[in-house]
Amino acid sequence: MAEIELSVLARQCLAERMDHQEHLTQEVAAWQQARNTAATRIDWRFTTADARIKLKHLYPQTLPC
Repeated sequence: MAEIELSVLARQCLAERMDHQEHLTQEVAAWQQARNTAATRIDWRFTTADARIKLKHLYPQTLPC
């Protein structure tokens, strides 16, 4: 989720050059306020079932006793 939000911030807010730290802080704060007010949600398309199939090799096999 953090990577998604940072990507959105970069595309929507940081596309222009900022000449001062204060300007950057103000722009990010305004973007953050708008993003929080909109309560934007993430539509996850990679389900748990998909993860179990795709990432199966990362989980150890347990043998029955």
